[in-house]
Amino acid sequence: MATATLQSREIPPEKPAPLAETSGGARNENMEITYTGNTGNDMGISTMGFRSSKYNPTEWHENNYAKYYQSFVDRDNGERIRHESKRTINETESTTNKTQSEVTKKLGERLQDINFWKFELERETRDVIDETELLLAQKKRLENALRATEIPLHIATDNLNCRQRRENIDLVQDDVELSLLKEVEIINNVQDLLKKTINQAETQIRLNRDAKQNLEMDWSDKKEALEIDTASGALRNHHTNKQFYPGAAKFQEIQSTPESWAQFSHDNIVRAEHERMASMQLRQLIDNILGDTSRDMREQCDTVDVAFQKRVTEMEDAKTKMEENLKKVCEEITQMEKNIENLKKAIRDKENPMKVSQTRLENRTYRPGVELCRDPVQYKLVGEVNEIHSSIDALTDQLNQAKNSLKDLQDNRMGLEKEISIKKNSLFIDRDKCMSVRTRYPTTLKLQGYQ
Repeated sequence: MATATLQSREIPPEKPAPLAETSGGARNENMEITYTGNTGNDMGISTMGFRSSKYNPTEWHENNYAKYYQSFVDRDNGERIRHESKRTINETESTTNKTQSEVTKKLGERLQDINFWKFELERETRDVIDETELLLAQKKRLENALRATEIPLHIATDNLNCRQRRENIDLVQDDVELSLLKEVEIINNVQDLLKKTINQAETQIRLNRDAKQNLEMDWSDKKEALEIDTASGALRNHHTNKQFYPGAAKFQEIQSTPESWAQFSHDNIVRAEHERMASMQLRQLIDNILGDTSRDMREQCDTVDVAFQKRVTEMEDAKTKMEENLKKVCEEITQMEKNIENLKKAIRDKENPMKVSQTRLENRTYRPGVELCRDPVQYKLVGEVNEIHSSIDALTDQLNQAKNSLKDLQDNRMGLEKEISIKKNSLFIDRDKCMSVRTRYPTTLKLQGYQ
């Protein structure tokens, strides 16, 4: 007898009791009921041992029982499956909701991580951009300072070329020229250093921009991932923007791990910080270089100016002394010319006394006879003639000396005048041309690239 019961506590159907054998029937060896009664022989057909083609009541009852019981079993199984299905539905719904809630929570945590690294990337990107702008300003200062050195170089070169037009003894390699040559050397060294530093700045700017590009690409990826995960975290079961994506539940070979994902952004930030620190050090170096180069150039400029001033003072002093000597020489020439005129006049004045003495001597030669006496007068007249000759010789000698002295004085005057002209030319070059040009020497601020 069946013991199974439905979930509704329904009792299974009972199996029907066996029925008694009906009259006129008997069971054969196959347990089948056959009709044994007289059915008549009107048609001459034997009915001995004939089996009816219909089922017997027992089979009918057993068939009904089987149907009842199978219905009970199927209903019992169906009810069990329904209860199991309901339990499974509840369990899977709870599991699905729990898992979905956990996934949503993980998405929220992931959004926090993305936002953290996105903020760090934004901060470092702003810092790199600001640092690059500062470095660009420093590079602009270097370029301004390099352009500013062209004026001092032109001034120093022009000074050297102008001083080449000095004449004679004034074409000397003095302290001014040595200072100018050193100034040219300093300016050339400064230009080389500024060009080298500009190249370093350009290289660092390129590295800063590469680091910024890496940060911006990483930030862009973070922003896109943030939008995707934000949309994913906000997606709910009642939303319409969802569909099946077969094959989505798999791991891709190119996917990163959380550690490598965080390390990637960390490495980008570290590299950007490294370049930013290098850029800051380079900016400090540029400040030091511009300060040192401007100071060196201004100090050498002051040295050249002092040398020019000293040289101009020396030339003015030399010129003044030569002018004083020229004045004295001219005065002496005037006096010497007067002296020569006096000597010539003195020589001319001796002519008449000479004529008188010689005439007297000539006349006395005509004295007659014994009167032609070598008397004291004769001796005196001869002495007088000789004396006048000696005087004329002495005056002539003095005249020759005076003429020679006058020539020397005139030559000296010409030399002094020429030398004074040379000094004036040198003074014009050094004072009026070189020193006036040097007043256009750039200021310290301009040499430091601020203007």
